[in-house]
Amino acid sequence: MKQDLKRTRIAEVLRTGRIGSRYVVMGWVRTRRDSKGGFSFVEVNDGSCLSGLQIIADKGLANYESEVLRLQTGCSIRVDGILAESPGKGQKVELKAEALKVMGWADPDAYPLQKKRHSFEFLRTIAHLRPRTNTFGAVARVRNAMARAIHAFFQERGFIYLHTPIITGSDCEGAGEMFKVTTLELNYAPEKDGAIDFSRDFFGAPANLTVSGQLEAEIYALAMGDVYTFGPTFRAENSNTSRHLAEFWMVEPEMAFCDLDGNIDLAVAFLKQIFASVLTDCGEDMQFFNRFIDSSVIPTLEQLISKDFQVLTYTEGIDILKKAKENFEFPVDWGADLQSEHERYLCEKVVNGPVVLIDYPKEIKAFYMKINPDGRTVRAMDVLVPKIGEIIGGSQREDDYETLLAKIREAGLNPEDYWWYLDLRKYGSAPHSGFGLGFERLIQFVTGLANIRDVIPFPRTPGNLAF
Repeated sequence: MKQDLKRTRIAEVLRTGRIGSRYVVMGWVRTRRDSKGGFSFVEVNDGSCLSGLQIIADKGLANYESEVLRLQTGCSIRVDGILAESPGKGQKVELKAEALKVMGWADPDAYPLQKKRHSFEFLRTIAHLRPRTNTFGAVARVRNAMARAIHAFFQERGFIYLHTPIITGSDCEGAGEMFKVTTLELNYAPEKDGAIDFSRDFFGAPANLTVSGQLEAEIYALAMGDVYTFGPTFRAENSNTSRHLAEFWMVEPEMAFCDLDGNIDLAVAFLKQIFASVLTDCGEDMQFFNRFIDSSVIPTLEQLISKDFQVLTYTEGIDILKKAKENFEFPVDWGADLQSEHERYLCEKVVNGPVVLIDYPKEIKAFYMKINPDGRTVRAMDVLVPKIGEIIGGSQREDDYETLLAKIREAGLNPEDYWWYLDLRKYGSAPHSGFGLGFERLIQFVTGLANIRDVIPFPRTPGNLAF
């Protein structure tokens, strides 16, 4: 038997394996069944795909009695064997073991994944082991495929991938819900005039974890044309809902010489390509989610790929909602921010498909959004989809210096903190636009999982800093 064979991932064996050829596979035992005929069926999975590979281990193996018959769920093994057609149901091929080596034992009395099904709440308490389950292995593969598709989308269009700072001195959203970054000893922080003296801190000024890379991305967009960021962002929002995380990933493109219409076109093309890619590249995993999590995920994605996104103004949306014979939990009035129940109603009951809502009242949107000629609304857009509502938020950015300065002051922000942002409007200013998409919200939508904590490897939420 050849000992120089390299490991082959199970996904590759199942996809391109040749009957009669030798392979080495390594992975973790899912199940073991013993036959009276003196052999065992061992299912092994290595995380490369949802399916496991059935191993046939017979009593002729030197360690059959001493090790094979002791295998339990969770043990890691190496198997050298010959690929054969499988006469049994559920798999087309199986690996007939010529050698089986236990690489790591798992105590069945202590290993917490002995049962086939566990609640997602329980699995969050063992985030170091939950990737070994079908659901979270599938989430990881879908997340990986979607990240790859996002980069491919922008790279194919000539965008520059930009790494914006994680530590920042500005608040993009103006909400103040930011994590502080400091090297000062909190119990003995130096004070000046009754407040903490940040001049003696590491950066000589207050610093925070970023809530968005947008403002910095605008710098490069106004020099290089089209850029995008894809990285971690942080919100110190004390919210324990199924839709909120303290640490999450954001996708944020910024485009120079681009108006709101161009922004909408890019956002729609972006979503359609990501949805199409995940259905193509993760067919087995998506079938799993469609069968066990939400039977509508595949039909919903297919619908969004094929349908046009209907554009409505905020004012048109409010008029529709006011006439609706629906008992909304939150009242509908012009000037109020729409809730997910309103957004879903527009998608599911009115349009029966995706909606792009534009031209929001300036009072409920961020300071950097461009004012419309009516003086009441801004060139904002929210892309709404069935089941969740808003999935993308964006706008054409304000490119006029005096208007932006006034809006910064109206928002109660200090213009001196944004001197560089204002400078961009003084030296070769140009129309520019962009949007932001929460990566985890997108994964939730694609997989049908109800809680956002189940689509990120290690959720950061109030009171939870495990792992």
